[in-house]
Amino acid sequence: MAQIRNKRDIIESKAVAAQLDDLMGWSGYSGKTHGQVLKIFKAALNTGRSEIRRRFEDDRARGAQVVHANAYLVDQLIGIIHDFTLQHVFPVANPTTGEQLSVAATGGFGRSELAPYSDIDLMFLLPYKRTPHTEQLVEYMLYLLWDLGLKVGHATRSVDESIRLAGEDLSIRTSLLEARWLWGDKTLFRLFKRRFASEIVASTGPGFVEAKLAERDARHDRMGDTRYVLEPNIKEGKGGLRDLQTLSWIAKYLYQVEAVDELVELGVLTADDTKRFAKAQNFLWTVRCHLHYLAGRPEERLGFEVQNAIGGRMNYADRPGLRGVERFMKHYFLVAKDVGDLTRILCAVLEEQQKKKRTRFRLPSLSFRRRKIEGFGIDGGRLTVENNDDFKRHPSKLVGLFREAQRNGLDIHPQALRLVTQNLNLIDDGLRADEGANRLFMEILTAREDPETALKRLNESGVFGRFISDFGRIVAQMQYDMYHVYTVDEHTIRAIGNLHRIESGQLKDELPVASSVFAEIQSRRALYLAVLLHDTAKGRGGDHSEIGAKIALKLGPRMGLNDWETETVSWLVLHHLLMSHTAFKRDLDDTKTLSDFIQTVQSPERLRLLFILTEADIRAVGPGVWNGWKAGLLRELYYGCLEE
Repeated sequence: MAQIRNKRDIIESKAVAAQLDDLMGWSGYSGKTHGQVLKIFKAALNTGRSEIRRRFEDDRARGAQVVHANAYLVDQLIGIIHDFTLQHVFPVANPTTGEQLSVAATGGFGRSELAPYSDIDLMFLLPYKRTPHTEQLVEYMLYLLWDLGLKVGHATRSVDESIRLAGEDLSIRTSLLEARWLWGDKTLFRLFKRRFASEIVASTGPGFVEAKLAERDARHDRMGDTRYVLEPNIKEGKGGLRDLQTLSWIAKYLYQVEAVDELVELGVLTADDTKRFAKAQNFLWTVRCHLHYLAGRPEERLGFEVQNAIGGRMNYADRPGLRGVERFMKHYFLVAKDVGDLTRILCAVLEEQQKKKRTRFRLPSLSFRRRKIEGFGIDGGRLTVENNDDFKRHPSKLVGLFREAQRNGLDIHPQALRLVTQNLNLIDDGLRADEGANRLFMEILTAREDPETALKRLNESGVFGRFISDFGRIVAQMQYDMYHVYTVDEHTIRAIGNLHRIESGQLKDELPVASSVFAEIQSRRALYLAVLLHDTAKGRGGDHSEIGAKIALKLGPRMGLNDWETETVSWLVLHHLLMSHTAFKRDLDDTKTLSDFIQTVQSPERLRLLFILTEADIRAVGPGVWNGWKAGLLRELYYGCLEE
């Protein structure tokens, strides 16, 4: 990987300033020379941008290096513009105290991060109210930046105004948290930073953290509350850059650090945690830079139309059974999962530290009072382990934790989830063969209490994919077709959620037939396991239905199913597409269509099971895929078979 170190190749500040001085030495500044001034600045900007892009695309510079280089380029331009304006456009011989001006970067630009087409956030900081001279200076600088084609968000405030607004508005406070001095009066900026730390940050830490986490949850809800959508928003989506930035804001606010890696010395994160943070951030920045350059604008959605191109640019080659673009997107979703893990880890550490300070710190627990569930404890209303070595002494608790949370309707404490992540190596062939652990898993899968949430937690923690190895192969697996919206694992878990809602009657208005016949089936366990396994062989290079049917024959006995149940699961997986293909692609008025279908199905029990599975499966494909036309055709086929 190339390193963007030679900053003179990006912009030679002294050379640009010398050009401007030469121009002013000949003619001085006027309306006639403004065009030549603008030309010099545009040349410097375009040269710098071209060099940064060349290093990114030709020398494979990392995304993190690119965003820092872009920020450096703009930093230098703003400095040159400031000095040029003050020296040649609106000079003042002896500026008064009221005419002092400090230029600061805020928001992402304040972090020295600037994607190729991102906005630039600036704050013009004044000691008191505005003077005519500072108004002229700020206005000219802004117009020059706009003339260069830069998108600039800006605010002109006194120190008092900045502190007052930071106390009133969370967004302004967050932006100012990362304020960075660029040019002008440095003493004025230091005064602002001292007052911001003492008057705002020192007294509002718990409230800030709670508000930022609530803000994050609301953003996730707007984006669909899953990181496994096939066209994710790399900035705002779950597991994206904004989530990493939220962690960074919390760290800076509570611990007054400049970088996340400083949290290692404070005992907040481990070196491994910060390494994962840096890797995730760099990967996401690299993808975002490719997105911007390909689109020629600030595009944040990783759409199907660019995934293949970006995967190729990032050297994801085809492998047997897996295309390069699928490997790229699988890596993306695994990185997004890492971001979620880091969020849980930080919240766990923060809560533990606040408990030691005897401070009520809601994240979002209600209290720290403990009660017990057999083999576990409850802390702050969430299920946790009794001791840090519980999983080593009883590996089956890695599954049991999720079952007890499900059974008792509890959330799981983030510290317990952190311990789960640290002990995933305990999930080996011995635990997979453990009768008790497999019984617990089947209880989770077939429980009357919301299996979907429990399985999502199991998947997020990494336990699901390790305990059921075949499921692990589809975690973060893309589905490139015109229907699916989610990864294979997310689709599968949603299908199980649909199955539970059908059985419990929650979908009786939408799926009346499936809801009514569910009580007639002879094996719930076979149906639930079949839905779990119906797509587990996707991405293996063959017919996933046939490969999945063989997987079912091996997994059924392990899960405690008898021979008939296991054979039923295998049959359902093998034929899970049969009913939809028959209903949607063949003429249901043709007697041969019904006879061919009946010959394969053979029994009313299999018909009921396949009908319910089909409806649960289709409803989990994505929003708008299930409709009345499909429901009607499936019902027609179902009743047609019963009448034969």
